[in-house]
Amino acid sequence: MKSLRARLLWFLLAAILLAAGTQAFVAYRTVLNEADEIFDYHMQQMALSLRAGLPPSAAVSGLSDGEENFEFVVQVWTIDGQRIFESAAQAALPQRAVLGFSNVRARGTTYRVFSLQSRTLVIQVAQDMAARRHMAGTLALRTVGPIGLAAPLLMLVVWWVVSRSLAPVARVRGQVAARQADDLSPVSESGLPEEVRPLVHELNLLFERVRRAFEAQKHFVADAAHELRSPLAALKLQVQGLKRAPDEAARELAVNRLAAGIDRATRLVEQMLALARQEASATAEMPPEAVELQEVARLALSDAIAVAQARRIDIGIAAADAARVRGRPEALRTLLRNLLDNAVKYTPEGGRVDIRIASQAGGAELVVEDSGPGLPVEERERVLDRFYRAGEPQAPGSGLGLAIVKSIADQHGATLDIGRSESLRGLRVSVRFPSDF
Repeated sequence: MKSLRARLLWFLLAAILLAAGTQAFVAYRTVLNEADEIFDYHMQQMALSLRAGLPPSAAVSGLSDGEENFEFVVQVWTIDGQRIFESAAQAALPQRAVLGFSNVRARGTTYRVFSLQSRTLVIQVAQDMAARRHMAGTLALRTVGPIGLAAPLLMLVVWWVVSRSLAPVARVRGQVAARQADDLSPVSESGLPEEVRPLVHELNLLFERVRRAFEAQKHFVADAAHELRSPLAALKLQVQGLKRAPDEAARELAVNRLAAGIDRATRLVEQMLALARQEASATAEMPPEAVELQEVARLALSDAIAVAQARRIDIGIAAADAARVRGRPEALRTLLRNLLDNAVKYTPEGGRVDIRIASQAGGAELVVEDSGPGLPVEERERVLDRFYRAGEPQAPGSGLGLAIVKSIADQHGATLDIGRSESLRGLRVSVRFPSDF
């Protein structure tokens, strides 16, 4: 059964039937046993009441009282075996008596017999077991009857309670089913039971993650359409200039400009794809792991050292403490690689770029310093925006490097600070990671 409602009703109703049947059986057997004890007690008391002797009207040998449907059958003998009283001659109980209680077969039925011997008499009191069972069964059915009536009522109550309890689930299902494909607003959690509310809460969190992913996708498409328009238009103009080149020198200049434009467009696309990957990983909420910042610095340095050597820039790790943070290794490597690319790009030839890793009481700090021109104070916040390039619009780069750094730092709960390097006199970018991330 895939339906939770059907499963609950099936098991609960089956449990009610089983409990009612068990209770009815136990009650029936208990009443029968108690009835046997009561009838045995009455037989014993009747026999004890006859020990003193029979009344004169009953002391007639071989006579019956004329009643054949007595509930109890009484026979009395003298010590020498003469029967002096018999309440029902048709019973034909055996003359041999077993003192106490016994079961005797007579006239095709079974009698329950109690025999008692006094000084002068032997008294037998008997009862037909069929009549006893009939009367005991009647008493037992009167006891079981209320259980039989209560079980259907209890089943109706259970059916109503289960249906009412699962009504909020049906309401949530209806709300989700009636939504449009682009409706990612939260589902109302009001009136939901505690067992269902966590599920709806997680569903709302999923809606929020999907909404952020859609917004990131829309922003990426809008940014790509805006930023790629100018490089593509420039490439088209450069191709036209190459076609109109009058001589070999002009043709070579146009080819160099075209190659540089292609490099810039390629770099822009790579940076945009890197930013899209980081935003996608943020919405995916991958679990963080322990990351050694020294290992991250070594890998990022291996990515940037070729470009730095080509420009004769001294790049390396100036100081590194053993520091471990919680995060995603590839994202942290991208963060540091973008900082190094940015530093190498703006540092003049023959300059210097240093990496410092410091372990602190409140976490860890990753610092990248360069000997470049630095940034004015008024632009240190704006360079973190997407597609913003400090200085002239023709400045190198795509304007996404530090935006990617900020996105990764935010994902790791880190604080990004841009300032001036006291030792190298250039730009100093500091990323401080919390200790309990």
